[in-house]
Amino acid sequence: MEGHLVHADSNGNLAVVAVMFTEGSDNKGIAEAWTVLPKNGETNVIPRSISAAGILPGNRDYYRFNGSLTTPPCTEGVRWIVMKNSVPVSQQQIQAFSQVIPHSNNRPVQALNARVVL
Repeated sequence: MEGHLVHADSNGNLAVVAVMFTEGSDNKGIAEAWTVLPKNGETNVIPRSISAAGILPGNRDYYRFNGSLTTPPCTEGVRWIVMKNSVPVSQQQIQAFSQVIPHSNNRPVQALNARVVL
């Protein structure tokens, strides 16, 4: 499973922090976020009281590249920060998310083109 923390500044510049999740132990940060998982096609906003720090790996090393959003309209010019280390989540937490989005929602891997991964 992969999580995207999408950020926009007042000028419309976009940045995404991507976190990879692997099956393992229960994740307290995810458990807190999952308390507001949408049901029946609704949309929920995660309250500010839930910190994204709880789902980031302890080691904050990352890869960086310029790319695009992964959902339509697939806007270009997005600064991507992909955490090098994954974070454990339980099978139950993965299943809970799979109930909300029961289909694959990722687009195919894109060509590298002129992107440089740093």
